[in-house]
Parts: sequence; structure tokens; C-alpha cells
Amino acid sequence: MRISGINIPDEKQLGYGLTAVYGIGRSRALDILAELNIDATAKPDSLSTEDENKVREKIEAFTIEGELKRETGANIKRLKDIQSYRGGRHTRRLPVRGQRTKTNARTLKGVKKTMGSGRRKLEKT
Repeated sequence: MRISGINIPDEKQLGYGLTAVYGIGRSRALDILAELNIDATAKPDSLSTEDENKVREKIEAFTIEGELKRETGANIKRLKDIQSYRGGRHTRRLPVRGQRTKTNARTLKGVKKTMGSGRRKLEKT
């Protein structure tokens, strides 16, 4: 089963397999399947072509894949262009939404070895 150029894995249940499409998460996948009266535990290869087309039409009604990525990129570029605080955080590749940076956010900074609880005691001479 293909949706928007993405192959939905045949070995996974539909509730999980639809999440292969960028912009479709678990919750949205379950909502789509419930609305179409399709069992979420069914496999994609067990669907009739009529059901496949229904799912395809329903998913393609959402903003997904390339269009969603372009929209997100444009939003980030806008924040950078207006020199907002969040835009600056994006530019410096730091957490944007208020997360702490003292002990977390090691993706860009790298993991630093801290002395922590195993500090060496200074020897008195």
C-alpha cells in the first residue's frame, strides 16, 4: 500500500503502519481508521482496494510529507528573519521551547564528562 509516495509496511498493523507518513502520528492514524470503520489491528495487505482508496483520500486531505516540511521550514525561517528569541535559538541549534540546558540538550554541545559524585579528593601534602 502506497500513500503519497510512502510504502506502508505490510507486516505492521495499520494503526502503526500509517505513522510512516510524515505528519501522521499514532493518534491521527487511529482517528482516521475509526472514522472509516476500519480495524486498527488489520494489516495493509488484508484491506480491500476500496478501503485502501478511502484511507488514501482521507490522509491526503491533511498537510503531510513535503508540503508539511516546507511549511515548517518557512515558519522557522520567518522566526529567524524577524530576529525573534525563538529564531535565535533555532540559529544556535539550542532548545527552543524552554527546556533546561545545564544538564540536558547535549545533542549539539556533545556529552561532557563531569566529575560528578566520583570526585577525586585532593591530597594534603
